[in-house]
Amino acid sequence: MEEIRKLLTENAVLPLWPQTGKILNLSRGGTYAAADRGDIQTIRLGRLKRVPTAWLRQKLGLDEPGAAS
Repeated sequence: MEEIRKLLTENAVLPLWPQTGKILNLSRGGTYAAADRGDIQTIRLGRLKRVPTAWLRQKLGLDEPGAAS
């Protein structure tokens, strides 16, 4: 979990696959399907889909008061 926390604090965005998918424990197909449904927030940088780490931290409950550091 410490590795994930470090990754999420050092980067503004992460690739949809593999990093975000692996953090969320999803397969590649499941990751892209969730993004297409809008379950994973993405932004486009050219052809690439990226996930804002602020959104991911919020979804994982890492930005909540009293969250373990």
